[in-house]
Amino acid sequence: MKGTTGVPVRLQYTKLGKIRWIGHRDVARALERAFRVAQLPLAFSEGFSPRPRVSFGLALSTGHESVAEYVDLVLAEPVDLAGVAAQLTDALPDGLAVVGAAELVDRAPALQEAVTSVEWLVSVAAPDGSAVDAARLREQVAATLALSELPVQKKRKGRELIEDIRPVIRRVDVRDDTPVNVEMELATQPRSAKPGEVLAAVGGLSEVRARRTHQWIERDGARREPLDADTRPHVLEARAS
Repeated sequence: MKGTTGVPVRLQYTKLGKIRWIGHRDVARALERAFRVAQLPLAFSEGFSPRPRVSFGLALSTGHESVAEYVDLVLAEPVDLAGVAAQLTDALPDGLAVVGAAELVDRAPALQEAVTSVEWLVSVAAPDGSAVDAARLREQVAATLALSELPVQKKRKGRELIEDIRPVIRRVDVRDDTPVNVEMELATQPRSAKPGEVLAAVGGLSEVRARRTHQWIERDGARREPLDADTRPHVLEARAS
């Protein structure tokens, strides 16, 4: 976190099960309440309305699960991070759990500008809800990725527009699961796409359930997950698989 005074810390948390249906703001409120219950010494902004110095990463769409969400915060004083994950998880509703904590280096870039791609695991179905044949889907994916452009209709700020999402798609792999699951890696910069948009472009498939499994920060030809980038040496408490 650039220009911070205090102790900058990055947390990894998960969002699984029924709680996937609450929105990003509700998740933020739940985490901030957990910070108070655990009595974390949060640093506050200056001015007439001081706010905790908490900065969330890429927003997760309502209905999506994740084992790889991150939030940065600044503490007014150092704390022993060894038990922080368990303390916070105990104060969170079922389905939200903090699984790791690490101190950031000074002037670490914000998550939203540092993360360059994300990975998803998505259960898919045909438009009528029927099962998908994995072999045929692989053919559809190969044909789609061979295209130079992949225009889709999006809605931004109340306006309908057409956007080419082909540059966003890094990888799409079809697994031999029942029902069929698709792994995909999507870029986040300079623009991004939702898993459902990619599936719709690949033969009009429907998204049954989607889980974000990784976020990546890429620099100088290497890539790291956010809890391993811009952080000081640390021990993870309960990394999700």
